[in-house]
Amino acid sequence: MSETMAAFVAGLPKAELHVHHIGSASPEIVAELAARHPGRVPSDPDALREFFRFADFDHFIEAYLAVVDLVREPEDVRLLTYEIAREMAQGQNIRYAELTCTPYTSVLPHEPDRGMAIEAYTEALEDARVAAERDFGLVLRWIYDIPGEDGMPAADETLRFALDHGPSSLVGFGLGGPEVGVPRRMFRRHFEAARAAGLRSVPHAGETTGPEGVWDAVRLLGAERIGHGTNAVGDPALLAHLASEGIALEVCPTSNVATGAVSSLAAHPIAAFRDAGVVITVNSDDPPMFNTTLNREYEIAADLLGLDDAGVADLALAAVTASFAPEQVKGDLRRAIADWTSDAATGTAD
Repeated sequence: MSETMAAFVAGLPKAELHVHHIGSASPEIVAELAARHPGRVPSDPDALREFFRFADFDHFIEAYLAVVDLVREPEDVRLLTYEIAREMAQGQNIRYAELTCTPYTSVLPHEPDRGMAIEAYTEALEDARVAAERDFGLVLRWIYDIPGEDGMPAADETLRFALDHGPSSLVGFGLGGPEVGVPRRMFRRHFEAARAAGLRSVPHAGETTGPEGVWDAVRLLGAERIGHGTNAVGDPALLAHLASEGIALEVCPTSNVATGAVSSLAAHPIAAFRDAGVVITVNSDDPPMFNTTLNREYEIAADLLGLDDAGVADLALAAVTASFAPEQVKGDLRRAIADWTSDAATGTAD
C-alpha cells in the first residue's frame, strides 16, 4: 500500500455500516472497564492484545462475551459509546455510523440482579449519541441485534426493546452470534414484526455457514443488507439475486481472516462479489479485537480490488447509498467525499 493511497484513505470522509458497539472498545476502554469490574478480562492493555488473539470463530465469541460482561452500568455504556465515537471521528474521519448494539446482554432480563433497566441503557446510548454529534460532528444511528446464541428468549426481548423502548435513532434490526445451530429462519416472526414497525433488516448470514443462510436471510427475514455474506460466493444464482435486488454485503476482510471465515486476505471473495455486480460496503466489524481500523480495511479493499483513488471513493459512496442515514446526511457526506476526491486529484487536499 502506497503512502499516497494511505493518505487518501485517511482523509476520505466515510460511513461505516457494520461495526459492533462493544466490539469497538479499544484496549484502553476495555482496560478501564476491566478495572471497574475485575474478572476474566485482563486490565493490562498488553495482556488484552494477547487476549484478542483468536484460534477460531468460537474462541472469538468466547472472548467477545467476556468483554460484553464488563458493560454493566449506564455509565459504562456512556463511556464506551462516547469514546468509540471519538476514535471514529478523530481517528478514522467517519462522519456517519450505524452501531450494532446488543441490549439483551447488558439489560439481562433473565438475570435482573446483574443487568440495568432498558430505560437506563437507552438513555445512556442517547446521551452519548447527542454528545458525539455535538463534539465530533459524527452522526450515529443504532441497530439492535439478537444474540443468536441465546435463542428465543433473547429474540423476544430484543424485539420488545426495539418496539417498546427504541429511540427514534434506532434504524435497524439485526441478528448476530454463531450461525451453526442457529438457523436464520428461527427468527422470521421477529424480523416480520420489526420490519412492520419500520426497522430495516440487517442480519448476519453466510459468515460461517453456506449460501443457504444468506438465502434464508433474504427470503425469510427480508434482509436489505447482509452482514458478511462471505460464503454467498459459492452460489452464482445467489450472487445474481443480490446484484439484481441491490442487496449490499457488509464486507469485513480482516475480521473474516481473524475468525477463520476465510483462510487469508488473498482468498477473500471481495473481488468475486465485485465482478458479480454485488454492492460492496467496507467495514471493520470489531476493530480493536481484530487489530484493525476502517482506514485499514479500505486500504486492504483497494489492494484486493486494484483500485485507484476514484475507485476507493466509489466504495465510500456505496456505503452512503446503502446506509439508512437521513437524506440530508447522505447528501452532505456525498459532497464531502466528492470534494476530498477532487482536492486529492488536483493536489490541493490538506
